[in-house]
Amino acid sequence: MYADHLVQPWYDRLRDALPVGPVLDVHTHVGDSDSVTATVEELQVALDAARARALVFPLSEPDSDYRAPNAACLDAAKRSEGRLDALVRVVPDEVDALEGLLDGGAKGIKLHVSSDDLDLADPRLAPVFSVAHERRLPVLVHAGPEVDSVRTDVLATCERWPDLRLVLAHCALSDLGHLHRRVSEVPNLFFDTSWWTPANLLALFRLVPPGRVLAASDLPYSTPVNALMSTGRCAWQAGLDPQQVASVLGGQATRIVEGLDPLDLGPAPAREAREVGPFLEVVSTNLLAALEAMQRGLEPEVPLTVARHACDVPADDPDADVLASVLRLLDLYEQHHEHLPRRNSFAPGWDLVSAAAVVARTPAAPLP
Repeated sequence: MYADHLVQPWYDRLRDALPVGPVLDVHTHVGDSDSVTATVEELQVALDAARARALVFPLSEPDSDYRAPNAACLDAAKRSEGRLDALVRVVPDEVDALEGLLDGGAKGIKLHVSSDDLDLADPRLAPVFSVAHERRLPVLVHAGPEVDSVRTDVLATCERWPDLRLVLAHCALSDLGHLHRRVSEVPNLFFDTSWWTPANLLALFRLVPPGRVLAASDLPYSTPVNALMSTGRCAWQAGLDPQQVASVLGGQATRIVEGLDPLDLGPAPAREAREVGPFLEVVSTNLLAALEAMQRGLEPEVPLTVARHACDVPADDPDADVLASVLRLLDLYEQHHEHLPRRNSFAPGWDLVSAAAVVARTPAAPLP
């Protein structure tokens, strides 16, 4: 999908530097919603490129009827030869279908508090949390930028049902500033990395113990190759060791999906692994400005030009190798973006610019 084939060397180099272990993307969708689409076949191709498995659930349905899409995800998982596990997307009016899907092989639950207009304190959801507690299941909760604070309900849910594993998606954007101080009180609270700015990923890794962080792409809004590369590089830059990075990319999530106790992988790191030089800051911030425009279908324009100028440094600059790698990604963008298909509102080639922004902000991580 997108420009995965061009980003691939940066992902492969990261994987080569890590211990061998499972890679599991805990947040992928299939379906058609908001001009963004993904088929099961596209998801499987994307996972093959990442040499990964995934948890999958439906995209938003306008009429909030998830019975057929949930059944389709479960069927896809059964036919995937172990590459996919289904999560059941639940709304209160369809709670009665949950246990049948779990008995049929689904591995957990997805709650989307904004698209499906859910309140975690809704008493109709109590049976959902209860069965997740009884079966030691993950419950993935949308916690994206449009969501008001859910931390009070999240903490209450974790405390009332200690054997469920509650995963806040999108780096818990709405609540990380408070929740990171409460993590030690709720050992069943986790966070996924499905967001596109390295600042949010780095904040998560600097504030939350690595055993609580699970890699995620949010396909089709990103892809496993692009998002897991970003997650791994930010984990490395934040100060995690290779074993901890490997756990974030799938080791811990695999244990959770299998119903095992999660591992304690130690505290959040005290400091980043390498200083970020001034030109790297210039490049990363300008590329993020360009990327924001590209996600609205616009051209990157001046911020991309500024970033390219900042990559032009003498060979003895301490960050010359990183800037050269960034420039290679920007050259790939210039060479290919006009020929890449437009799949949605994002401007083609956005993922090359996204990868370049991440590489610039993560000089400690290995380069191809």
